[in-house]
Amino acid sequence: MHEATDQMVLSEAVDHSIAAIDFRPLAGKKVFLDTTYIKSVKGAAFVNADYITSSLRQQVVAAGCLLQENQKDAELVIEARCGTLGSDGFQTTYGIPASNTVSTAAQLLPSAPAVPTIPEISLARRESSEAAAKIAAFAYDRETRKPVWQSGTSQATASAKDLWVLGVGPFQGGTIRDRTRFVAGDIEFGHDDNNGMPVRISDRPPVDYTAEVHFDEGWPLLSNDLPHSMLSAKPDPVEESEVAVAGFEEPVEAAASDAAKAEKEKPAAGKPEKPSGDKPKPDKPKP
Repeated sequence: MHEATDQMVLSEAVDHSIAAIDFRPLAGKKVFLDTTYIKSVKGAAFVNADYITSSLRQQVVAAGCLLQENQKDAELVIEARCGTLGSDGFQTTYGIPASNTVSTAAQLLPSAPAVPTIPEISLARRESSEAAAKIAAFAYDRETRKPVWQSGTSQATASAKDLWVLGVGPFQGGTIRDRTRFVAGDIEFGHDDNNGMPVRISDRPPVDYTAEVHFDEGWPLLSNDLPHSMLSAKPDPVEESEVAVAGFEEPVEAAASDAAKAEKEKPAAGKPEKPSGDKPKPDKPKP
């Protein structure tokens, strides 16, 4: 029985599934989280609807949404649902499995001695537990009921693996552990990559659902080592006047240069213009 391991893989799958949902498009809005369709299922599993609901609330608040306890006070309603939450167990043996075929056949012969059951002869054995979660959410206007946003389905899996080699083990690994380790000692092998939530284009920095994050007036701080003024500063919008000046600076200079040339080419005031071409010769008098 691996009760703690089963709970770890289930909660890990829920964490990764919710961490992939980005609520930042709804930042600054008053929202109400509707969990009517996330039902608790009777069973021995500890990870259930309450854990999913609390995880969703954390992700909504971290994205900058103003969570309301009463639906009448909200501008938008976020409706969430859970399509999958469960785990499977597998066992694989590399070698000869246990068998009682010979002992059963020996019992057919009255004079044959009792033959014991052939035990399992394995070079290696692996046990694994895998959990899956699929969660989705969408938002609509509370008054008009018009759709505003939807997350799409977010599916994630988590696993725990135990391996025995020639009777030595277990060597424990899987996504719920940072490294593969030997239970009988402090031996660890390798290091798994830490897959956080994907970065998406937005003015608001992404918040890793699985990490510790500090907030300043609702704005997530990227690092505790940076000055407070740098952490809480939001990106400044580009001023329109600067764009206009930069875009028309060169054409204005060119127009001024052309105007100066035209001014020089104008004749001075009070002076008659010189006729262009050769002057006509006067006619000779007739004899």
